[in-house]
Amino acid sequence: MRTTRFVAAAAAAALLLAGCGSQGSSGSGGPDQPLRVMITGGLSAPGVLAANAQTSVLAARAGVEDINKAGGIGGRRVELTVVDDTGDATTAVTKLREALASKEKPDVFLNSGPSTIANATLPILKQNKVLAFNVGPTKDSADPKQYPLNFDLSPGPQDQLKGFIAHIKQKGYASVGVIHGNSAYGQTFSANAQDALTAAGITVVGNEQYDVSALDMTPQLQSLQAKNPQVLVVDAYGAPAGYLLQSLEKLGWNVPLLGDTSVSATSLVSTPPPGGILGTPQVANLLMQVFKSTSYDPAADKVNNMVKTMSGLGQIPGNLILAYNYDVFALLAAAARDAGSTETAALAKSLEKPAVQESAGTAVISRYNFTSESHEPAADADTFTFVAPSKILNGQFGHPGA
Repeated sequence: MRTTRFVAAAAAAALLLAGCGSQGSSGSGGPDQPLRVMITGGLSAPGVLAANAQTSVLAARAGVEDINKAGGIGGRRVELTVVDDTGDATTAVTKLREALASKEKPDVFLNSGPSTIANATLPILKQNKVLAFNVGPTKDSADPKQYPLNFDLSPGPQDQLKGFIAHIKQKGYASVGVIHGNSAYGQTFSANAQDALTAAGITVVGNEQYDVSALDMTPQLQSLQAKNPQVLVVDAYGAPAGYLLQSLEKLGWNVPLLGDTSVSATSLVSTPPPGGILGTPQVANLLMQVFKSTSYDPAADKVNNMVKTMSGLGQIPGNLILAYNYDVFALLAAAARDAGSTETAALAKSLEKPAVQESAGTAVISRYNFTSESHEPAADADTFTFVAPSKILNGQFGHPGA
């Protein structure tokens, strides 16, 4: 049985209005009712955004296939609805309201990023008491006081920086510069980097922000170059990553670069010319942070099983750092076993338990550490590694068959 259904774009204005109101707690259907999961993504968005959204959706489809083979969630078969939000927050809101107003209201909502989608949809999900999993962290998305039914899957900057600090210390760098975009995520990364690096005894000589719509970041880079950091920490996603690396090349600044997971999620750096910049001088000094699951390991059985299911459903267009949504279904199944229920509030409470997180056996991130105080994954430093740009095969860097 095919579990993915594509939703029509049109709906009446009256239904949109009805979707704005709270309709009570979802997830309370019986074993004969499917557990309805809705995922949105910018499937028709331009460039890298589409590839990343397609990977996110493919991971969710694989998660549904594997969990249904294992008996579903709390005995309920999972039914996945895929919606193209074009990468636009307004479109995502419209599609969500349509679904909430329908006879098949989702029990669970997943997004594919970016953080602008989360900013726009989380208040609506909260109002309608829908369990949500978010791959685009915002300033308060992991705060249970603000969003008690949302769980952030993507490690935030505070988690990523654990990996940065370990790597920087291992390399013996004493001073760093930071350059970041003015997106919600970039600004959060910048603030966390300043605090975490300084607390770790690493001198931050400069912290520069660029406009993500800019085509040239030379002024910000010149400001950092004048302060002579030993390494440059880079936040950039999509086209801005390319423009930033072009600006560095134009400036002639030969400095080691440590890109965050936004950089490694940008297909430009893993694609040879003419479509990308892999193998060019622009990436010669670049190392990028990735999850260990995104770096090929023949002994990683859980990851390799996920890859097998995903690749059996279709080509994996992006890297596995966008595959968080596969883990959702293992988490939900473990929570349902603990709660003895698929009721929304019960699932949310169980997801906060360490024993549930341990028993889930997730693949993309080996352990999520949600608590009643924070719904961030709180990934450990050993979740991450740094890799040089390379071709990607089946969503992974360093694959011998690439």
